[in-house]
Amino acid sequence: MLRKRIERQVLSLSGLALGGIDFENPPGDPGLFGPQSITWRIHGDFSSMLCGGVSALLLQMLHPLALAGVWDHSSFREDMLGRLRRTSQFISGTTFAPVNDANALIEKVKSIHLRVTGTDAYGTPYAASDPDLLVWVHVAEAYSFLQSHLRYRNPALSLSDQNRYYQEFSRVAKSLGAANVPESVDAVEAYLQAMRPQLRCDERTLEVVRLLQNAPAPSRLARPVGSLMIQAGIELLPEWAAIQLGISLSPPKRRRIRFATRCIAGVLRWAVRNGSWHRAMRRMGVCTDR
Repeated sequence: MLRKRIERQVLSLSGLALGGIDFENPPGDPGLFGPQSITWRIHGDFSSMLCGGVSALLLQMLHPLALAGVWDHSSFREDMLGRLRRTSQFISGTTFAPVNDANALIEKVKSIHLRVTGTDAYGTPYAASDPDLLVWVHVAEAYSFLQSHLRYRNPALSLSDQNRYYQEFSRVAKSLGAANVPESVDAVEAYLQAMRPQLRCDERTLEVVRLLQNAPAPSRLARPVGSLMIQAGIELLPEWAAIQLGISLSPPKRRRIRFATRCIAGVLRWAVRNGSWHRAMRRMGVCTDR
C-alpha cells in the first residue's frame, strides 16, 4: 500500500499524468534509442532526472533569449506543475515512447516553436526555432541530466558512456532543428565556457529561481520531497552559474542536501514500478528488476 501511494505521487509529477502515449505497445518497438542505449539508462531514473531538470531550467534561463521565450509564451508562472509535466512528457516520450509517438512529439514541439518569437528585454529578436538557441536549451538539459546521474545514480559511469550519451541524445536536438550540437564531455564543457559571455541574470531570471523554490506540490505528502529535489537541482548547478544567480550554499548544507537526496532517491526507486522506463522495457519484453 505504501509503495503504491508513493508511486502515485511520483507519477503525478511526470508526463504520464498527461496521458496520450501508450508506452507498452506495440510490442518490440524500440523507439528512437532502444533498451541497450545509454539514454534509456540515464533517463530511466526518475529521481536524478527530476533534480537534473530543475538544474537544467535554471541554466537555460541564464540565456536572455531562452528566458524571453519562456517568459513571453509559457504559463509556467501560473502553472509550474503543468510545465513540469509537459517537459517530462517530451523527454520521456522522445526517449521511451514507440517511434511514431516520439516523432509526433518532436513535430508538435517544432510547430509550437514556430509561434514562439519576439524581442528580449535587451532588444534582441528571438525565435524558439533558432538552431543556436536550440543547441543551448539541449546542452543545458543533457549536461544537467548527466551531472545528476553521476551524483545520484552512477558516479562510476565511464567517460566513453558519458560521450555516448551526448552522441545519442543529440538526435532529439537535431530533429528539432539544432545544428553543430556538441557530442562529447569535452565538447560540452568547451561549449558552456564559450557561452558564458552571452549569459545574464536579471530580475526575471531571479523570479524563476523564486518560483522554483516555492513551487507547489500535488499533495502534502509530496511537498517535502519536492522541496528537497528542487534544492538538489539548485545544488547541481556549476559553480559559475550559481554565482551568477546569486546562490551560495555552504559545504555542510551541500552535504546535507546530497545525503537526503540519496536517501529519498532510494525510496523512490523502490516504490516506482510503472514509470515510462518500466513500461517501455515491458514493451520490449525485458525484465525491469534492478
